[in-house]
Amino acid sequence: MVEFTTIILQFADQGEKTGWTYIEVPADIAQQLNPGNKKSFRVRGMLDGFAVAGMALMPMGEGNFIMALKAEVRKGIRKSAGAMLQARLEVDTDYKVEIPAELQDCFDFEPDALEFYNSLPKSHREYFLKWINDAKTAETRNKRIVNTVNAMLRKWGYNVMIREMRKE
Repeated sequence: MVEFTTIILQFADQGEKTGWTYIEVPADIAQQLNPGNKKSFRVRGMLDGFAVAGMALMPMGEGNFIMALKAEVRKGIRKSAGAMLQARLEVDTDYKVEIPAELQDCFDFEPDALEFYNSLPKSHREYFLKWINDAKTAETRNKRIVNTVNAMLRKWGYNVMIREMRKE
């Protein structure tokens, strides 16, 4: 477990990250967590005493990483941009996202979609699964499953699918 103190930051105008609240994980700390790694990975631990798991550390260049702090985490720590934060983190070796049964049923019916899905990097497959699992209603969840299967059949990644959906 690596411990450090950091400041909660917020992106101003930064493309798709505009408005994100996050913390920086400097290269030296990232190397203590996951030596030699330069790709996204998941961590668990405590942020000011608030337990977190499955949080993504995303590379930002020069060995530095960021961790986005979604609303649930910000409410849990009761802090926002500009506040100091005590972090205790370790690699989350237990993190695994299961394919929802409804999506698997669709993949069973559309093996080409499953084949493309399995060809994607694990982190990219997880974008789709998180998007589906974050749906607040059954109707939204079903639409997201249909959109995911259609994207797989068209050989689209998550970002392409989202961009195409916005055009509609």
